[in-house]
Amino acid sequence: MDRSFWQAGHKPTLFSAFLYFDLSFMVWYLLGPLQVQIAGDMGLTAQQRGLMVATPILAGALLRLAMGVLVDRIGAKRAGLIGQAIVIAALLTAWRVGFTSLEGALALGVFLGVAGASFAVALPLASRWYPPQHQGTAMGIAGAGNSGTVLAALFAPTLAVMFGWQNVFGLACIPLAIALAIYALNAKDAPGAAPKKRFADYVAVLSAKDAWLFMFFYAITFGGFSGFASALPGYFHDQFGFDAKTAGLYTAACVFAGSVMRPLGGVLADRIGGTRSLLVVYTATACLIAAAGFNVGGATGAVALFILAMLCLGAGNGAVFQLVPQRFSQEIGVMTGLIGMAGGVGGFALAASLGAIKQATGGYSSGLWLFACLALLGWASLAGVKQRWRSSWSAAAARV
Repeated sequence: MDRSFWQAGHKPTLFSAFLYFDLSFMVWYLLGPLQVQIAGDMGLTAQQRGLMVATPILAGALLRLAMGVLVDRIGAKRAGLIGQAIVIAALLTAWRVGFTSLEGALALGVFLGVAGASFAVALPLASRWYPPQHQGTAMGIAGAGNSGTVLAALFAPTLAVMFGWQNVFGLACIPLAIALAIYALNAKDAPGAAPKKRFADYVAVLSAKDAWLFMFFYAITFGGFSGFASALPGYFHDQFGFDAKTAGLYTAACVFAGSVMRPLGGVLADRIGGTRSLLVVYTATACLIAAAGFNVGGATGAVALFILAMLCLGAGNGAVFQLVPQRFSQEIGVMTGLIGMAGGVGGFALAASLGAIKQATGGYSSGLWLFACLALLGWASLAGVKQRWRSSWSAAAARV
């Protein structure tokens, strides 16, 4: 990493943004690793289980746009404080009151979506402190907070066995409260805050074809990461008969791979160019997920394939946001919300459709092959615009 990166920006804010994002992602994803135990107690079908774990992803996607507006209105730090307080209140309610039906689980999922909206807080909070040549790295480090999904996958199923899955919601409030205190004391909004955005500004950005392309690209990379992170515990349980704890451990390995690669993906994209990185990501992801659909190598092969696929998707997440500031430097707050929303919608569609396809066909293969085809479509779309981007973004052509 370029030494000058550490001489720029504001390190306490970067760390606070990472920690805030990390713990927010942990609870955003909490229903995923608990799905086997919750579904067993409530008698949910595969389709209902898929909807349950997908609901926080969709809610987070929609709320990211609203959170992006709030960030521009009152600042990223204040928006983050409000969001975290709402999430803690929802978890405490689920712990003390509980739920015994799918409707109750879906209601909790909507509130957990506020944690998913932390994306629209953490990335602008960190990146606005850094010059354009370091924003890919800064966003990658802050965005590595998606490693919180690893914490949930590792500990939630075990804690559920020890204390019951409802008590996991109360236990999750402890690290959340600690992270909130650190964030409140150390995070600072960058000087010269970005101008306030109106709803019309979002509409104006959407008139640009590139905005839709970025949303599509991120719907594949982050949608793939978040969708598989939520669906894999159920997949490993259904496909190979793993118990909840074992399925959580294998999922944690997959999610850890994607989380580690997100900041490295930003650094790599800064070095070799975002389009080149994404082209490799989409090609490799399509091949790996298609192979998983053919059940290559059984259980061991599936774990290995998903670890590699999540490595690719994590790198793709970093690469997308290395490119965004180069094209939309004046609309970074708006684009962060829009692209983050698209990524969440992609994750919802993947997690929900895998459950529905499993319910309809008895297996996951068709769903995995469909995602592989989408990755190939992403490759084709990017290949079609890369030359135009390189010629029109002359100031940053070496990194495109």
